[in-house]
Amino acid sequence: MLKAFKDMEANFDERELGLASLKIGLKLDQEGEDPEKSFSFANRALKALDRDGSKVSLPLAMTLQLLGSSCYNLKRFNDSLGYLNRANRMLTRLEEDGSCSIDDIRPILHAVQLELANTKTAMGRREEALGNLKTCLEIKEMTLEKNSRELGNANRDLAEAYVAVLNFKEAMPFCLKALEIHKVQLGNNSVEVAHDRRLLGVIYTGLEEHEKALEQNQLSRKVLKNWGLDSDLLRAEIDAANIQIALGKYEEAINTLKSVVQQTDKESEDRALIFISMAKALCNQEKFADSKRCLEIACAILDKKEATSPLEVAEAYMEISMQYETMNEFEIAITLLKRTQSMLEKIPQEQHSEGSVSARIGWLLLLTGKVQQAIPYLESAAERLKECFGSKHYGVAYIYNNLGAAYLELDRPQSAAQMFAVAKEIMDVSLGPAHMDTIEACQNLSKAYGAMGSYPLAIEFQQQVIDAWEGHGPSMQDELKEAQRVLEQLKKKAWGASSNEPAVKALPLPRNPRSSHTDVSKF
Repeated sequence: MLKAFKDMEANFDERELGLASLKIGLKLDQEGEDPEKSFSFANRALKALDRDGSKVSLPLAMTLQLLGSSCYNLKRFNDSLGYLNRANRMLTRLEEDGSCSIDDIRPILHAVQLELANTKTAMGRREEALGNLKTCLEIKEMTLEKNSRELGNANRDLAEAYVAVLNFKEAMPFCLKALEIHKVQLGNNSVEVAHDRRLLGVIYTGLEEHEKALEQNQLSRKVLKNWGLDSDLLRAEIDAANIQIALGKYEEAINTLKSVVQQTDKESEDRALIFISMAKALCNQEKFADSKRCLEIACAILDKKEATSPLEVAEAYMEISMQYETMNEFEIAITLLKRTQSMLEKIPQEQHSEGSVSARIGWLLLLTGKVQQAIPYLESAAERLKECFGSKHYGVAYIYNNLGAAYLELDRPQSAAQMFAVAKEIMDVSLGPAHMDTIEACQNLSKAYGAMGSYPLAIEFQQQVIDAWEGHGPSMQDELKEAQRVLEQLKKKAWGASSNEPAVKALPLPRNPRSSHTDVSKF
C-alpha cells in the first residue's frame, strides 16, 4: 500500500493524494502499530482536504477523527480533543444540512463519540466521558436491530462505565437491559448472560443489596462452571466471598476462599486477591494477627507485579491499606497509600483514583495529628476530583470539610469557615440538607464562626442543625440534645461578649463554591 502511494504522488493531484493518505492512515490506525505514521498520513490528508477552512465534508470529518485517534494513541490528549470536537461539529452540520446520507454519517459519528469518551477518560474527565458513551449507545440503538447482541454489549459497556465512577444507581438500568437482550438472543446459559449477572452482582453490592448480589453471583458462577471458564469462575468465587463478608458470613467466606486458593499459582494476582479477602474476613472476626499475616503474603506477591500490572496492584494496595486502617495500623496504611499514589500518577486515566488516594492520605494524616502535612494532600485531592467529577460532586465536599477541620485545628477559623461553607453548600445539593453528613458540615460551620467570635452566624447555623435533627424524629434524640446544648452555650458567649470588642468580619457563604466534602474516609 505504501509503495502504491509513492507511485501515485507523481501522477495525481493533491486532493486525490489526500484521499489516498486518509485511506492509508485509517488502515494504519486500525492495525494500531505505528501511530506516528498514521498521524503523518492523516496530517497530509488534512492539508489537502482543509484548504478552505469553512468547507465541511465527510472525508474531512473522517480525517479529523483519524487525527484525534492518532493523537490519543500518542498520548497527546489535548490535541486529540481538539480534532475530535471539530469532527463532531462538522458531522452535526452535515447531518443538519442533509448533504450526506445519515447512514454514512452515523458510523463516523459513533467513532468520534467513542474516541471522545476514551480521550476524556484518559484526561480524568470521566463524568463528561459518560455523556459521550451514552451518545454512542443512542447511535447504536438507531442503527442496530432492537435486540441485537451488539446492542446488549453496548448497554453493558455503559453500565461498566457508571460502575467505574461508583454510580451504581445509573448503571442498573443499562445492565438490566443488557441482561434482557442477551437472554433473548443467547439464552440463560450463555457466557454473555453470565458476565451480565456478575456485573449486576457488583452493582447490587454497591447499592448494599447483598442478598440480591449473592443471588446473581451464584447464577453467574453456575454458567461459568458449565462453560469451563476457570479464570472468570475464580474471580466470581472471590466476589462471592466478598459478598459473604458483607453479609457477616465470615466462616462461609473463609471456606469459599480456602476452596479456591488451591487453584491458583503461588505468585498469581488471583492468589493475592484471595489472601486480601481472607484477611478482611479474619479482621472482622478480630483475628488481627492472622489477618496481618494474610496481608503480608498478598503484599509479597503484589510487590513483584507492580511493573506489569500497575493498576491492578494499586487497587489491591488501596484495599489492603483500608484493612490496616481498620486495625489502627495507620502508619502502614499511609505508607501503602503513598506507594499507590506514585503508581497512579503514571496512569493518566486514573486521575480520579489518584485524587481519592490523596484524599485518604490527607484524612489519615489528619486523624494521626499530622495536620500541616495533611493540607497539601487534601488540596491536591480537591483539585483532582473537581477536574474529574465537577466542583459540585459530594466527594469534593467531604474533602473541603476535612480541610476545614485542618484549618480549625491550626487556629485559622476564617479559612476553616470558608471550607465548611463550601462543603455545606455542595452537600445541600448533592446529599440533601437532612443528610447526616450535611448536618455535620453545618455543625462544623457553626463551630468555625463561634471560634471567630461571630456569634450571630454561629447561632444561625446551630439552629439549622437543631431543625435538621428534629426532622429525623426520636431516633436522633441524643444528637438533638447535644445540638441544643451547644446552642445555649453560643447564646451565653454572645451575651457575654463585650460591646467594646472590635467586630469580627463575618464570612458569607460563597456564591460560587470551589468544591466540598466531609469525612475523606468515605472514599
